[in-house]
Amino acid sequence: MLEAAGALTPENLTRDFQTSERSVLGTLAHVFGGDRVWLQRVQGHPQPTFLEPEDRALEALQRQWPAVHQAWIELLAAETEESLGRRIAYRDLKGNPWETPLWQILFHVVNHGTHHRGQVSGFLRAMGETPPPLDLIAYYRSLG
Repeated sequence: MLEAAGALTPENLTRDFQTSERSVLGTLAHVFGGDRVWLQRVQGHPQPTFLEPEDRALEALQRQWPAVHQAWIELLAAETEESLGRRIAYRDLKGNPWETPLWQILFHVVNHGTHHRGQVSGFLRAMGETPPPLDLIAYYRSLG
């Protein structure tokens, strides 16, 4: 999706589709923010804000998102079936305390990203662009 977004004009990247996150860029920044905030909660290093203003630039997403993705991979490589049930204590962005099993957080992160990538795919199609494949089976097939 970042590659597809990078091919857009600045006007189309920020075109307002009247959704909660407004645009391709806004929606991608929102997904990135979610991926990062949940990673930091699981790691025990939460940050007080969801996104900083500079996180809303495509160049920042292209630079920062791979590191967040890699950190998720490394974190999950160390988990076991038993440890996925451990409860993660954190505060939401309003300061409310919560405890959630790690496996539920993981499902949430995946579901959140899937939902919003679908929105971006629709935005791209509305602008006459062809989005990258989103089906999970397409991803598995790409692995060989």
